Amino acid sequence: MDVINTTALSEYLTAKPTIFPRSGYGILSFLMFLNAVFSIFNNLLVILVTMKNPQLRNPVNIFIVNLSFSDLLMTLCGTTIVVSTNYHGYFYLGKKFCVFQGFAVNYFGIVSLWSLTILAYERYNVVCQPVGALKLSTKRGYQGLAFIWLFCLIWALAPLFGWSSYGPEGVQTSCSIGWEERSWSNYSYLIAYFLTCFIIPVAIIGFSYGTILRSLHKLNRKIEEQGGKTNREEELRVVLMVLFMVIAFLICWLPYTVFALIVIINPTLYIPPLAATLPPYFAKTSPVYNPIIYIFLNKQFRNCAVECLTCGHINLSAPEEESASMAAPVESQTVPKLNQVTPA
Repeated sequence: MDVINTTALSEYLTAKPTIFPRSGYGILSFLMFLNAVFSIFNNLLVILVTMKNPQLRNPVNIFIVNLSFSDLLMTLCGTTIVVSTNYHGYFYLGKKFCVFQGFAVNYFGIVSLWSLTILAYERYNVVCQPVGALKLSTKRGYQGLAFIWLFCLIWALAPLFGWSSYGPEGVQTSCSIGWEERSWSNYSYLIAYFLTCFIIPVAIIGFSYGTILRSLHKLNRKIEEQGGKTNREEELRVVLMVLFMVIAFLICWLPYTVFALIVIINPTLYIPPLAATLPPYFAKTSPVYNPIIYIFLNKQFRNCAVECLTCGHINLSAPEEESASMAAPVESQTVPKLNQVTPA
């Protein structure tokens, strides 16, 4: 970070901002408090239930647990801090803590993003690839995790070494990438970030889930042509589930992308502080709804979660379901594994 950026950052952090009403900061603090409570509860429950139930620890679920872990860290290092800084009305923790928060939120945020991306690709691999193709094993799953954490670390470390920077954003109560910094260093970083952390993930997710839906539709048509009976409600359920996944992904990351593109295309455009605050706050909501969409809507996981929360007093799993889950490995040789894509 150069001298100019350091000086500007110090000025931001030593003066209380007057760009937002005090009541507005209180509302933001309360909303972020609710966000933090639900996020910590949801993601801790996911991790706890997965640890207690060996049947949930399959290779695909490695990425789901990794998603919950990174979302939990993003909440602890980002949302909880924002609760306090909004309550005070400015980022009172100092320059170094601002840089730390910006780095942590950026790092754990893109780890979550790429976890969703690899998860989508592996689901495509499980459902659509022919028997004998490279399937996801535990070893390959951990190799995927290593790639995610190392690849994302490179992008999170880059601003610490002068390629862009970390600093206050929006109403000056949280810190992130210096989106509003007008420099070629920042523009080049945002362009590269836009390609690797939005365009490529969106392309992979769109291709993966789109191919899964086409495969399911072709399978149902083939069964109907042979006089068999298909479950169109199941197909519709998968379509809606995929739609929810994609919409949630875009809600989280599209505002960030649009904001970055606006800064690059029109550097002289004035962006109101409140408008600049919305993209990172949308991203901070992802740890709340990610567990709901990707995990709690899964019937097997939901049953295990209810059993865990009630200390075993309520068991929603029917004996037929347990025997069916035992037979799943045999059936998976001939039918698509839709339970890897959508709730069972």
